[in-house]
Amino acid sequence: MTHPESLALLRRVDQRVRLQLSPLAAAIDQQAHYPEDILRGLGEDGVYAALLPAEAGGRAPGLAAAMAAIAEVGAVCGSTAFLAWCQSASVWLLRHAPPRTELKSLMTELAAGRRLGGPGLSNAIKHLAGLEPLRLRAEPCANGYRLSGDLPWVSNIGDGHLFAAAAAVADGGKLVFLADCDAPGVRLCDGPPTAGMAGTRTLSVKLDQVFVPAERVAAEPADFAAFIRRVRPGFVLAQAAAGLGIVQGCLDDIQEANRRDGEQNRWLDHSYQDLAAELAGLWSEAKTLAPQAEAGRVQPLRVLRLRAAVGELCLRAAMSAQLHAGAAGFLLSHSAQRRLREASFIAIVTPTLKQLRREIDLAEQAQPA
Repeated sequence: MTHPESLALLRRVDQRVRLQLSPLAAAIDQQAHYPEDILRGLGEDGVYAALLPAEAGGRAPGLAAAMAAIAEVGAVCGSTAFLAWCQSASVWLLRHAPPRTELKSLMTELAAGRRLGGPGLSNAIKHLAGLEPLRLRAEPCANGYRLSGDLPWVSNIGDGHLFAAAAAVADGGKLVFLADCDAPGVRLCDGPPTAGMAGTRTLSVKLDQVFVPAERVAAEPADFAAFIRRVRPGFVLAQAAAGLGIVQGCLDDIQEANRRDGEQNRWLDHSYQDLAAELAGLWSEAKTLAPQAEAGRVQPLRVLRLRAAVGELCLRAAMSAQLHAGAAGFLLSHSAQRRLREASFIAIVTPTLKQLRREIDLAEQAQPA
């Protein structure tokens, strides 16, 4: 049975999405509008707090409810759903961090949407997969660390925001920390124009001897690998929710196109019925895995397979939506054109589709016959 608070949460999100987000979707995509008010409003609605147990100030419906809310957003605007994932991932990270007073305070602020931030852990996840070295260095100092280096892609950041990242310590250890975007020594830089993520406030971050107090360390070197393993399944599942929402948006576009041109559209591959059935199957798996991830007993391979399947379905559904729309699908103002870019982003954002397939293959080879 669905948790009553989950239903209430979805009603609140649906109203916000219809009344506030839908009119902004084109500006977010084409004018790089950053939907800050929407993100804070989703915090007021309880989207991020859904990830926390009641004793930590949460509203108890859990990861599956947060995923459903992110997908509700994604059906209207994939960029905003990705930003909601960034915020949710930051809360999820702190849920699994040591119970330090500073970290608990930041978690409460992020869960309520009063502070905004992004998880700059793409580099760390690729590092643990053997794909690249850590780009940040941490030097121990009195009461904390000094951080230097650069991260080329961190989303949902800006003045007054937070970001999480990982750094290598000189003795070979690694740690995860939280820092303020406007802390001394932090510089945010615009990158080149990008497709499908213009409104996600994705910037490069350069750090020059940035002081991070010990109270802001979310994972000590001795616990680094285990910490990433604990948080990653929830990260990946919540990110998949953004993709599932984009697929639903594609289905909405296909349904609209079929009202006008259903006779010709029946000759196309990937019909509404086929795509809807695939989406339902992926949601069934996601709802099974979410509580397992919260309990810390989910099979990582199943999570990776689901995330890869979501990326693949996104690409097929978005292409089908454009074909169903016909010539109108070439208009920049048409939602099917926007969803093509959003779907490509879901397939390319860490973990990328090629990284997922590599990890799935390695995990399958490691399984006993």
